[in-house]
Amino acid sequence: MKKIILLLVIAISITACEELEQVPSNIANSDSLTDFEGVLNAAYFYQLGSVTPMAVMGDFRADNALMIEEPFPSFDRFNSDLLVMEDQFFEPFYIALYRSILSANNVIENSANTTDVGEAKFLRALSYFKLVRVFGDITVNLSSGDLSLDLTRQPAADVYNNVIIPDLQDAISALDNSGLSNGRATQIAAQGLLGKVYIQIGNFSSAESHLAAVINGAAAAGVSLQPNFANIFGDANDLNPEILFATQVSSSIPDEYGFTEFTGWFIGNDSKSFEPLDLDLVAAFDAAGDVTRKSLTVDEVGVRGIKYLSENPDQDWIELRLADVILLYAETLNENNNADGSQSASILSLLDGIRNRAGLTSLSGTANTQIEVRQAIANERRLELAFEGQRWFDLVRTDTVDAEMGETVNPNYYVFPIPISEILASNGVITQNPGY
Repeated sequence: MKKIILLLVIAISITACEELEQVPSNIANSDSLTDFEGVLNAAYFYQLGSVTPMAVMGDFRADNALMIEEPFPSFDRFNSDLLVMEDQFFEPFYIALYRSILSANNVIENSANTTDVGEAKFLRALSYFKLVRVFGDITVNLSSGDLSLDLTRQPAADVYNNVIIPDLQDAISALDNSGLSNGRATQIAAQGLLGKVYIQIGNFSSAESHLAAVINGAAAAGVSLQPNFANIFGDANDLNPEILFATQVSSSIPDEYGFTEFTGWFIGNDSKSFEPLDLDLVAAFDAAGDVTRKSLTVDEVGVRGIKYLSENPDQDWIELRLADVILLYAETLNENNNADGSQSASILSLLDGIRNRAGLTSLSGTANTQIEVRQAIANERRLELAFEGQRWFDLVRTDTVDAEMGETVNPNYYVFPIPISEILASNGVITQNPGY
């Protein structure tokens, strides 16, 4: 059962370049509202439109999944071909997240409820984090109704330092963990996301304390690894104790996306890729002797991903879970404290809970240098988080795209094309990424 009832009392239907309009049109103006719960729920709702594009970009761009029918294999080519995918992936993603941002802005500017503002800042940070990882430099809007907004794309570093990180710090201060049981943004989710953000920009020293706070505070918050890997995914397992935050999906609430959902892409239910599994992922499972996770991630004949239940429309999209945080924490300790390799065994032992439930032995003692531990953690992330939209962004942030993809990739194609519709609507103020 979905815990967030997405009552769109007011939905801010806007992109970065469109006029502000209210839906329904006769709803009260924001300056006359005193209860912003509906606006906040709209910010949650609009995350739905980002789910499938993020899944496809994270796994199909990398070496976990493949497109088959043209022009969709442009995801597997590192050139300007991806421009043709604007309507199906990049434009819906872009619009959905800016709508979520504008709804969050409305709450942040106008609500007197501290918890609502904290949740809105978490959602705004999550939205900008997705946008900046996908597009690089982006337009920043911190107002719900400023039509004189400068649409010029801001440097990604500034978005991280001036928007994403401060918003998450504020969310940590404003929130507790009482919302975990019903899928709301929480303090522990904000701590985990902030740690992940710091790692994304290579700031491992700042990441360490936030990731440690999640791990040390997990039990008190009711967060724990699922003892069975199979019990993490699927509608029956939504909001299980391992989930720090998920975008909730319900068949009773129409999804604005309008194309094949993420579950359908992975299972091969779209004609563009009936057999989407990249055999390189199968080989990675086999090389690790990872029978359990392989059997729960790919089908027996090795052509489809089965982590999710076919095209069941009620499966939540996991944005962050405890296993991800544990892996990130191990990575952080390796970068911060293991230059001489002396901490290798203790760092790898942190992964024991993740590996034991997969029927695997400890990695402690199998890698002795910082470089070897780094690779062991990267391998573990790939197998644990396959089909969760993580792989491509891990390759980019660790500068391992060429090595893992088996070709020299122009860094222009580490990011994706800005929707041409947004460039045109801004009269060219918003510019395209190089190479597209």
